[in-house]
Amino acid sequence: MNILKTLLEVISYRENLNREGFVLKETKDDQKDKPAEDKKTTSPQSGKRSFKKPVRPAEINRDEHLPDNSSVSASLRENKKIIEKLYGLPDNKDIIVRDLVIGTKVPVDCFCVFIDGITDKTLQDLLFQSLMAFADEPAPADKGKLAGVVKDALLPGNQVKIVSGFQDILDAVNYGDTALFLEGCAEVVLVETKGWEHRGIERPTTEQIVRGPQEGFSETIRANTALLRKSIKSEKLTTEFMVVGTRGKKTVAIMYLRDLANPDLVAEVKKRIENIKTDYIADSGVLEEFIEDNPYSLNPTVLATERPDRVAANIIEGRVAVLIDGSPFALVMPTTMYEMLHTGEEMYHRWQFGSFIRWMRALAFLLSLLLPGFYLAVVLFHQEMIPTELLLAIAGNREKVPFPSVVEVLLMEFSFELIREAGLRIPGVMGSTIGIVGALILGQAAVQANIVSPILVIIVAVTGLSSFAIPYYSLSFTLRIYRFIYIALGATLGFFGISMGIFAQVALTANLKSFGVPYLAPTGPKTMGGPDIVTRLPAFFHEKRPDYVNPQDITRQPRVSRGWLRRKGGEKNG
Repeated sequence: MNILKTLLEVISYRENLNREGFVLKETKDDQKDKPAEDKKTTSPQSGKRSFKKPVRPAEINRDEHLPDNSSVSASLRENKKIIEKLYGLPDNKDIIVRDLVIGTKVPVDCFCVFIDGITDKTLQDLLFQSLMAFADEPAPADKGKLAGVVKDALLPGNQVKIVSGFQDILDAVNYGDTALFLEGCAEVVLVETKGWEHRGIERPTTEQIVRGPQEGFSETIRANTALLRKSIKSEKLTTEFMVVGTRGKKTVAIMYLRDLANPDLVAEVKKRIENIKTDYIADSGVLEEFIEDNPYSLNPTVLATERPDRVAANIIEGRVAVLIDGSPFALVMPTTMYEMLHTGEEMYHRWQFGSFIRWMRALAFLLSLLLPGFYLAVVLFHQEMIPTELLLAIAGNREKVPFPSVVEVLLMEFSFELIREAGLRIPGVMGSTIGIVGALILGQAAVQANIVSPILVIIVAVTGLSSFAIPYYSLSFTLRIYRFIYIALGATLGFFGISMGIFAQVALTANLKSFGVPYLAPTGPKTMGGPDIVTRLPAFFHEKRPDYVNPQDITRQPRVSRGWLRRKGGEKNG
């Protein structure tokens, strides 16, 4: 009975109401070295020290933190104390506070604040040189106007502004700027000195093409906006910056043509981004989850691309692009499922080649989605659809296989998914090599061991190749998940189950919207068709922009865009 009671006490949870925080045992050396005031908090019976819980932010005294609307003081010493308190100096080692004296005819004491590692040292040296060595302007009698004199006469930087609030100063310094505090002046001069390390402009890694621009976005938002500016040389191209995140602030850029994009669309995009309440957004994929219409659907309703030329083409059609600092992918909205099956390469080749590629991709879409489920439905329920010779060959190959057909398919599909994931995680060129060799060896070994039939290896291989032909990774991932649903439907209900699955999927997909635009437009619902849906007609037929985007100007080019064509009588060909 005592043993059972002891066991119940061990496995049951009982909260210790007398303990606060956590308890650490002390060694004898710790007890000798601890201060006298700490001995009072130690229990002599237990030999343990009790630590208090961290104080929650709501419980902290408001006087210990700076209000959001705090203004800069005219006292240089007081401003320095506030900066040291805000940044946790001197413990915070990458925050640099540089004291200097401006070399005016009446020298002025000041100090600069910047973050080491995200500023350009060349610009820093030029800044200090201009203030300390080359300054020969007379100091104004009114110290309150000193910031204006420094901005207009002493600093050579392109982007210099004057602020008076500490929150503006913190935002600028955290983003790579340098703040200059002046003695006797209640204003601060902010100089742009951004210069952090970043990856250069390289070829896109996930959307490679043979013919067309070979530039891809990088992790620097200013470089990304410059790439779009280089593609769209128009004064109508508008870039609006917003800040998202309360603790780790990220800069988000919204780009559109203000004379072309629908104002309601622009307002909706800005409203969704402004109303995001979170501590930190790491990448554009996280931002996509916050702003998309249907976050619980498998289908992606926002297009993410790392190609500036593709983003520029979408902006020209009246769409809105969103870029986030630190992400090499831009978000484009609204979008449709057909546009996720397109690549820019189809526009750069002849229209016959582009149409052929798109029809091949449409076939790959269906094979990747339905082929394994279709195979199970035929083998298990509809053998009469198979020619007799093929049916006998399949039955002969499966004679020694001990598993049902559905187990074979699931085993091979999961093995293929594991090989695909392992190939992505292995660094360098070894990933693709090991993936291909592993698939060949695994398939051959499975056939020789009579675990699966040879025809199933072919079916799984064709299905995998078809999924690789889908250009948009998120849509390809969606098909991979839906494929297992059709495998279950085909194995249980045959063609009837697959038909029900297609009907339900089409109904659910047609109900999706991307920023108010139907996901299956222009086919569901039916809108004005165009020459660039599945079949790609010649470029001179692309006279209208997509009407489901509702741009301010629907006309892309006149009906006769090849003005050099003339009839025999001299009249232009209409």
